[in-house]
Amino acid sequence: MSTNLLDGKLFRDLIINGSVKLKNNMNRINDLNVFPVPDGDTGSNMSATMSAGANAIRESQENSIGKVAKALARGMLMGARGNSGVILSQLFSGIAKGLIDKDEIDVEGFSYALRSGVEQAYSAVIHPVEGTMLTVSREGADEAISVYQDVDDFEELFELYIKELYASLERTPDLLPVLKEVGVVDSGGAGFIEIVEGMRDALIGKIYTDKVEPSSDYKVDLTNYKHAEGEDFGYCTEFIMQIEKMSEFSQKDFIDMISPLGNSLVVVQDENILKVHIHTQTPGDALNLAQHFGFFVNLKIENMNLQHTEVLIHQEADLQDDCECGHDHSASVAPRIKKKYAIVAVVNGKGLKDTFIEMGCDYIIDGGQTMNPSVEDFVKAVEQINADHIIIIPNNKNVMLSAETARDMIEDKDVYVLKAKTVAQGYSALTMFDATQEIDSNIDEMSEYLTKVKTGEVTFAIRDSKNNGIEILKDDFMGILDGQIITTHKERTEVVRTLIKQMASETSEILTIMYGIGVDKKEVDELVDFIDDELGLEVDVINGGQDIYSYIISLE
Repeated sequence: MSTNLLDGKLFRDLIINGSVKLKNNMNRINDLNVFPVPDGDTGSNMSATMSAGANAIRESQENSIGKVAKALARGMLMGARGNSGVILSQLFSGIAKGLIDKDEIDVEGFSYALRSGVEQAYSAVIHPVEGTMLTVSREGADEAISVYQDVDDFEELFELYIKELYASLERTPDLLPVLKEVGVVDSGGAGFIEIVEGMRDALIGKIYTDKVEPSSDYKVDLTNYKHAEGEDFGYCTEFIMQIEKMSEFSQKDFIDMISPLGNSLVVVQDENILKVHIHTQTPGDALNLAQHFGFFVNLKIENMNLQHTEVLIHQEADLQDDCECGHDHSASVAPRIKKKYAIVAVVNGKGLKDTFIEMGCDYIIDGGQTMNPSVEDFVKAVEQINADHIIIIPNNKNVMLSAETARDMIEDKDVYVLKAKTVAQGYSALTMFDATQEIDSNIDEMSEYLTKVKTGEVTFAIRDSKNNGIEILKDDFMGILDGQIITTHKERTEVVRTLIKQMASETSEILTIMYGIGVDKKEVDELVDFIDDELGLEVDVINGGQDIYSYIISLE
């Protein structure tokens, strides 16, 4: 059977199949990341973005391909995570523009829509880099345009399109030396091919099965929920999970196990879907307990003790706002009295969150290396804030594009994105904020200070690799200076000391150590003594509680 025209319903089926294929292979895409650090975010970010788009059209019965593509693009944009996710969303946004007002499309129109997608993706990136998803999609679109006159149907077009995508992907190491050094192809390009192959496979009847059933229409009746009188505030914790082994799960036993962790408990089971609501001082314990029985579809944690801070975790958009948490939800997020300034920061780790709040942040978005916030997360944060000027501090280079995209979408508020690419930069720049100054002066001062900060990070390698001429062994610790791996060793203390010595110079004055999970106070005290003896720098220490990075170091 050949397909000569694509309408809205068929295009929807192609997109959903492509999304599932990417999700099923996202770990393989993560493994292609150049840095052997345990973030592996490209596949995860692209999958989260694609899933958001697929969920936006999953129940659509629209026949117009133009309208379906528009809804897809909107869903992907709002769910876009990380640079790779934003670029992917822009590819499909451009494709949607190429399909506008179309009920159905032939191979010629679709080929030119692919080019429209490439053009928009390139325009969205300030400094496009070749040897990436941009290159792969561009060369694939060029091939589609060159061959569409010679093909009979979409099946044949997709075969030739995919063939060129693979050829382009194989050429990416020749365009990006860092790919050749590590011996991998571009992860974003590889992820894009997974999507396109899934679309092609849907045409020929090969349908992939998603491990998690769509939950956007899943509702839980909380009418019987009553707030417990006199309870202590903690964390309002909600999650939806899919039970993996139904035969081994007992709702009654689960309730018995989780009840001691908190109160205001609601547990609702619908076949293999479990919805849980609990107020607890230890949300991590609740999540660890639940994870023994399956995997999370959505989860949300709100700190009820912070009157002006909301913590966003994972895909909050799919959760219903049915958690009252004993107080006015809107009032707990941001002050209703308008203020001159408000600051939004992306931070991971309890200690770092507390530090940023103490320094004046009004809204914390939980995120970082392994959990990049979506565009929608930023939009929601800004919508909750009542201020003349709002400053977003991304604290991660892979979060920057999502923050800037959100800023550009918001028309009724004055939003600025500080180009802080690391937590160390964001922390140091925040020390320069002065609420008595005008916005332009603040942005100029904070932005200038970013250039004066050196960032050091210590983490471990998840695989053998080679980077910047340095041989890296799996599980060794790595010292990273301003984004470049400069040292590795099996001993963490050796790495952090070498890193700090290379960071320091005659003009260095203040060194701030933010230590994470797994680092004990004794190790930190010995490090401070070493710095005092060897370098004579003023040292500040913060128990950041962050994951991934044992140490984040700011040197000014």
